[in-house]
Amino acid sequence: MRTRFKPLLWGAPLALAAMSGCTRDGKFQPVDMWNGTRLKPYEQVNFFDDKRSSRVPPAGTVARGQDRLNEGLYYGTQNGTLIATNPLFAAATPKDKLALFERGQERYQVYCQPCHGLAGYGDGMIVKRGFAKPPSYHQARLRNVTDGYIFDVITNGYGSMYSYGSRVPPRDRWAIVAYVRTLQRSQNARPSDVPSDVKAGEERVQPPLEGGEEKYMGPGAGREYHGTGPGGAGNPGSNGLKEENGANQNGEVKP
Repeated sequence: MRTRFKPLLWGAPLALAAMSGCTRDGKFQPVDMWNGTRLKPYEQVNFFDDKRSSRVPPAGTVARGQDRLNEGLYYGTQNGTLIATNPLFAAATPKDKLALFERGQERYQVYCQPCHGLAGYGDGMIVKRGFAKPPSYHQARLRNVTDGYIFDVITNGYGSMYSYGSRVPPRDRWAIVAYVRTLQRSQNARPSDVPSDVKAGEERVQPPLEGGEEKYMGPGAGREYHGTGPGGAGNPGSNGLKEENGANQNGEVKP
């Protein structure tokens, strides 16, 4: 029995070595499984028409971290200096700009409104709960800073405001910058800024007063005020609602 099975014991390893050592061209190479079965850079292959193993990326491919090569877009700087204008406006069509403002508004409401408030006066709900009050976007200093400065503050934080660099992608940060500029323009606009074919509304957002005085914000969604003072959340019994068209908050029409 031992003599009969001895050739099998010797033949099995040889058979395994032969099967594992075949290259693509049929040559015997025992280490081919480790080395030759993958394509090397620039190796010629017959599978593709151009014979190249290194393929050209499809159109529109974005490499991971590619935006880092664009200093203005990713860092908000040019040669280490904060840039003056939003880089997403460089080649944007009117439709692109509208989409940018809408995206900025949506992101602002998620990340910024809790502290900075609906209109950017720094009276968000977090501030009403005791958090440090951020400065108003409508003061002269912040109206005159560059777009790059606002982007840098969003990215790296400032004072008690923490960094949003890891929370908000660069393009969304620039969208927020665009919307902050829109808020600044809305609170410092002139009647002449309104196109002649557009009728200006009578409702206005009232800026909050300084020095601890009563204050209120203009109507937001659902006619709801987000400040204190007349018609605001801080006015007992008002439920934060404004009386409109002669009707009070219970739906009763005033005489």
